[in-house]
Amino acid sequence: MPTFQSNPINASPLARTIKKYPLLFGVPFCLIVVGASFGLQAFTQTRYDLQDHKIKQISNEQALGLDRAKKKIDIREEYFKLSAVSDRDWEPKRIARPKGLPEWGVPPTEPTPSKGDKS
Repeated sequence: MPTFQSNPINASPLARTIKKYPLLFGVPFCLIVVGASFGLQAFTQTRYDLQDHKIKQISNEQALGLDRAKKKIDIREEYFKLSAVSDRDWEPKRIARPKGLPEWGVPPTEPTPSKGDKS
């Protein structure tokens, strides 16, 4: 015989009903959870649609504003601007070449043997 009784002395009628028929509590709970999921889906979709609409509206307004302030670019004008700036900023200086390297940087005619070659 167990130390404590498994049944309480004064069980409420609701507790007895749920113990006898567990589906009376489980099925409505599951229906509420699934129904709430579908209900919240509509609100969430509305939120994202509104946000997407705002982003598209702003991008269209920005596109219209950018077209008005756009300046025509002439490639020749940009070339002359860059060439004028580069002449003033630096001066070409020749550096000394490493010993054994010819004037124009031609590689040696014969390859040097590597450590693994036996010839």
